[in-house]
Amino acid sequence: MPIRSEDPGNSRNASNADLRAIEELLTKYQSMRTQLAGVLVGMDEIIEQLTIAILCKGHCILQGMPGLAKTLLVSSMASLMHLSFRRIQFTPDLMPSDITGTDVLEEDRTTGKRVFRFIPGPLFGNFILADEINRTPPKTQSALLEAMQERQLTIGGETFALPEPFFVLATQNPIEQEGTYSLPEAQLDRFLFRIHVGYPQRDEEIEICRRATTDYAFQPQPVLTAEELIRMQQLIRRVPVADHVYEFAVDLARMTRPEENQLPKSLRDMVQWGAGPRAAIFLLMAAKARAVLHKRHHATTEDVAAVALPVLRHRIIPTFNAEAAGVSSDEIVRQLLSQARGDSATAGRPKAAVR
Repeated sequence: MPIRSEDPGNSRNASNADLRAIEELLTKYQSMRTQLAGVLVGMDEIIEQLTIAILCKGHCILQGMPGLAKTLLVSSMASLMHLSFRRIQFTPDLMPSDITGTDVLEEDRTTGKRVFRFIPGPLFGNFILADEINRTPPKTQSALLEAMQERQLTIGGETFALPEPFFVLATQNPIEQEGTYSLPEAQLDRFLFRIHVGYPQRDEEIEICRRATTDYAFQPQPVLTAEELIRMQQLIRRVPVADHVYEFAVDLARMTRPEENQLPKSLRDMVQWGAGPRAAIFLLMAAKARAVLHKRHHATTEDVAAVALPVLRHRIIPTFNAEAAGVSSDEIVRQLLSQARGDSATAGRPKAAVR
């Protein structure tokens, strides 16, 4: 599969080994898409976004109505990468030790002494599906913080490393808000993407019904190993980024902050809090991964714009005025992108297309 280059200068900067690694990644990615097509119908954009997050070592929130195959998608991707999959059903009575693990008092039969033995919880896996994460109290939600950020857990004064690679993929039901606990901003900021899972198209839904009501069966085969995935994650960090792309990503993140006075006039009363520096970092990392998946080995402003919605939508806190006017965080991001593209074009930089 040939690599399409849009910048000869960046082409010379990429080593032959990295070019071969990109070719291998693309081959694996196409194989994975083929395998997933046998299990799932549609969801192309969601699969791409999840793959980007995995290549960036990032965590995701999947938000959508029940029955849209969110669990099947996550478990299928874990099996294709030959990684362990753990599903945690978050409930109001779930305790932190239920997910992290706990010490159990046992008797040593050789010495007769009683000793504590640690029994790992379901967080000790590669793919962690935190199902309906907003249904459990903050005390249990916070148990995920150290695992997501440090990829380790401290229990009883002892630190345990989590397996690599490690991903938390959380789901939320957007309609049932009674008896739920919204994730605090500090925890939301640790998720790379917030992915909206919508209803399928009519022809896709017909195919879903056809598969579900017949004896259709498909057994996906692994296409990646954990070691190969880790090498690909390292490769993404070596993807070149031009200075104007860094500036575009940083300026876009800074535009979301009311105190920077860069919001368009129509949004000045719509944004209460904007995105922090982690947003710009995630924009650039996700842009690198997207560039590779689109057969390029350098990131562009188009890649930054394409990942802006899932990166920024959960980092912008709208005001009451915005909620009353029906202006969502997605609409705010779209307007900011429109202004950022205009500024970029004025400065003589490449014009990013909003996807």
